[in-house]
Amino acid sequence: MRGSTPLGKVLGYGSAKDGAGHWWVQRVTAVALVPLTIWFVLSLASLPLADHAAVTAWMRQSLHAVPLSVLILTLCWHARLGVQVVLEDYVHHHGIKVTSLLLSTFLHALLASTGVFAVLRIAFAV
Repeated sequence: MRGSTPLGKVLGYGSAKDGAGHWWVQRVTAVALVPLTIWFVLSLASLPLADHAAVTAWMRQSLHAVPLSVLILTLCWHARLGVQVVLEDYVHHHGIKVTSLLLSTFLHALLASTGVFAVLRIAFAV
């Protein structure tokens, strides 16, 4: 057990070897959200009218529908990772923690799929 603390050696607890991957994915999604968010804000700000018809017409263009879908998926993934960290750090009862993590995962997946479905429905509307 190289790299563990003396207490960890005695108790048999070592590194879970899982935190680095989670940390990297959270950072990569954060970096990806920067240009996507800037693109989204500037694209909406450049619309001549901010009414429903203008935004719908904007979303129908594949040039906008694809990055908007990527923005939704990346945002939901990043949010899920952040909520997971908070739940793992601050919920101490094992049953409540597992239930909360499952519920969070399902809700973020539902949110992402609903958002992408809405974009695709508008993009492919006749």
